[in-house]
Amino acid sequence: MTVFASFRRSSIFAIFSLLAATPFAQAQRAANVPALKPVFECTLIIDAQSGATLRRDGTCDRRVSPASTFKVPLALMGYDAGILTDAHTPRWDYKPEFNAVKRDHRPVDPTIWEKDSVVWYSQEITRKLGNERFAGYVQGFAYGNGDITGNPGKKDGLTHSWLSSSLKISPDEQAAFIKRILDRKLPLSTRANEMTGAILPAFDAGDWKVQGKTGTGWLTNKAGAQNRNRPFGWFVGWAEKDGRKVIFARLFVNEGKSPVLLGPKVRANFLVDLPGLIKLAN
Repeated sequence: MTVFASFRRSSIFAIFSLLAATPFAQAQRAANVPALKPVFECTLIIDAQSGATLRRDGTCDRRVSPASTFKVPLALMGYDAGILTDAHTPRWDYKPEFNAVKRDHRPVDPTIWEKDSVVWYSQEITRKLGNERFAGYVQGFAYGNGDITGNPGKKDGLTHSWLSSSLKISPDEQAAFIKRILDRKLPLSTRANEMTGAILPAFDAGDWKVQGKTGTGWLTNKAGAQNRNRPFGWFVGWAEKDGRKVIFARLFVNEGKSPVLLGPKVRANFLVDLPGLIKLAN
């Protein structure tokens, strides 16, 4: 604040006028939420066919927790293992021992699970997989740092490793993983790929048809403790238009507690930005 105080009012007005014109700021005003301040962020867009980088802004090689973007590989695991069978089966009832937020006290199927990011459904999938099969899939996917040990001393890797815990992945690695899915390079059944695509949430970004998954969480320190002043949001997936397909990963890490869930906010901003980003990349 002391730096800004030294400027004249006219200079301050000019600075904020420029900032207000950015797509990120415009999207924030449209959502009617306070402005956020990044600790670091990344926007990565690659061509799905060639793998060529079309856009790479910010810090895209730093790993953080995948949070609910991990529901993409979890869906692949669930369908490949036969735990999930179609878009609405199995439909599991909520149990009090799941200790979930009130919103998720209801029956959930695969489509609802992905759309509403229901954590307890993810954990039921990994419990049914068991430690050995779960570890085998993560290793076979070459997913991020591959660390599914979970929180230090808690032996909860099977149910918590991807939730602001030991498993971490960078935007670069997220995009590479999505490319392996689209190229059918993962050791999976064809149906696992098809069904995962069928339940992944879909959106419009101008004329682009987008499929992707959000994630919300917090950075952790070396001891594994979550830093509530460093929340982050992900949006990861692919987009198609006129036969062209691109893969994207956006990550935003905020300085200070966020007034909103950052995953949905990052998604909203990216959907606004995508058409312009592609034009600039051409």
